[in-house]
Amino acid sequence: MEFGASPRVLNPSQRSLFQQISSYGKSIDLPSSYSSHHPSKVSFHVFATNSRRDCICKAVVKDNSVKSEKGKTMLGEYSHHFELTNLTALSPLDGRYWGKVKDLAPYMSEYGLIRFRVLVEIKWLLKLSQIPEVTEVPQFSKEAQLYLQGLVDGFSMTDALEVKNIEKVTNHDVKAVEYFLKQKCQSHPEIAKVLEFFHFACTSEDINNLAHALMLKEAMNTVMFPVMDELIKAICNMAKDNAHIAMLSRTHGQPASPTTLGKEMAIFAVRLSRERRDISQIEIMGKFAGAVGNYNAHLIAYPDINWPQIAEEFVKSLGLSFNPYVTQIETHDYMAKLFHGIIRFNNILIDFDRDIWSYISVGYFKQTTKAGEIGSSTMPHKVNPIDFENSEGNLGKANGGLSHLSMKLPISRWQRDLTDSTVLRNMGEGLGHSLLAYKSSLQGIAKLQVNEACLTEDLNHSWEVLAEPIQTVMRRYGVPEPYEKLKELTRGRAVTKESIREFIEGLELPKESKTDLLNLTPHTYVGAAIELARTVDKAVNLINGVIG
Repeated sequence: MEFGASPRVLNPSQRSLFQQISSYGKSIDLPSSYSSHHPSKVSFHVFATNSRRDCICKAVVKDNSVKSEKGKTMLGEYSHHFELTNLTALSPLDGRYWGKVKDLAPYMSEYGLIRFRVLVEIKWLLKLSQIPEVTEVPQFSKEAQLYLQGLVDGFSMTDALEVKNIEKVTNHDVKAVEYFLKQKCQSHPEIAKVLEFFHFACTSEDINNLAHALMLKEAMNTVMFPVMDELIKAICNMAKDNAHIAMLSRTHGQPASPTTLGKEMAIFAVRLSRERRDISQIEIMGKFAGAVGNYNAHLIAYPDINWPQIAEEFVKSLGLSFNPYVTQIETHDYMAKLFHGIIRFNNILIDFDRDIWSYISVGYFKQTTKAGEIGSSTMPHKVNPIDFENSEGNLGKANGGLSHLSMKLPISRWQRDLTDSTVLRNMGEGLGHSLLAYKSSLQGIAKLQVNEACLTEDLNHSWEVLAEPIQTVMRRYGVPEPYEKLKELTRGRAVTKESIREFIEGLELPKESKTDLLNLTPHTYVGAAIELARTVDKAVNLINGVIG
């Protein structure tokens, strides 16, 4: 399943801004108006390069004052010319790990936020043109509609930089989008007549909440869910491939009734699948009710229009669910639910990572090696489970950020305070660390090789686990004190195949039952584990539906 259906909001050419590597370097300068406000201080460039980073932002701070030798930093003459690269990024998501998380950038970045704001503003103007009572905005011609849609479909990095340039003057990010659109449309004779209906009756949060909702919906549907599904499928395959491989269970760290390796993997596949489905069923909400949620400005301007109905139609047209009871902001309760769902998914994956780490530690899995890789700088023999450790660490980092989002976002003083604004800009961090973790686990799974000899050896030294089936059969046939007798035989004592057989031979049991017990081994005492593992696909629904 996927989050609510809506038209494609990011076309391939826009995604390629973050995904394709250009064959040449290209500088995108800020519009000239910025230099007039900030002469000789800052220039801003975006480069497409042949390097492993697709996009390099360069902020150059110019200072014409004379520097003394004492004023030089360790970077010398280049101290004031610093590029954003994988070496200088403050977050490892934008540096070391960029290649693994960049698929989120078109949706969860500042560029993505600006683009979705542009989309909402334009869609709202088009909606106004369809309301008969708003005579001041007549129905647009087909050509005008295509022009407006082209601003969305063709939204580029240069456009985003132009919005940021305007923001440096307005000091207001949403108003900058409005002014950007007015500039873009003032040359179009039809649209120029209704420029003041951009952002009509809107508060900034009418635009922002829908942009944030679209960012989350598209990021989850396009990036996160497919990798979640790939991970679940990989664990399902582990379950089916190893359904028959008997394994000693451990409860409290001690030997317990055997299972199969495949069945233990099946548990994780089902758990993760359940959380994934629950996440996909969360309604992504939106509001469009003005400054405090009452359509005050709307009704004073056009009192005869059913604005709540118009708002609901508009929000739903974007593929979102409508929230009619709001203040200035959408209440963010759905976000808390979404992020808590991802936290639960991540917690299960931490459990998986730690179990696999432990199985590697005791020798149940070997890891394939790659030529040139080094496990330890001092111990040449080491092949460390770094992928599962990396996954666990990033899941913890993701959960910390997502937990804060979940706890903070539903709380806003009175009709709104601004504390949510800066927090919402960090949604990509939680998703980014989660995505990185999922990919790390997948990478680790691909390296695993089952060491059946080690599994077999453990079972061969654990005949005491047959105490459970023996005492259970004894109970069936009325043998007195079955538990106590097996406790005396096994607890704190070395138990062998011979001692178990000798004990069974001395029992007064039906011949068929005694034969069954004599034939039982730690390898065959696995109950329904094999069948549970083989049929895991029946319990795991990986269908990507679309919900509203």
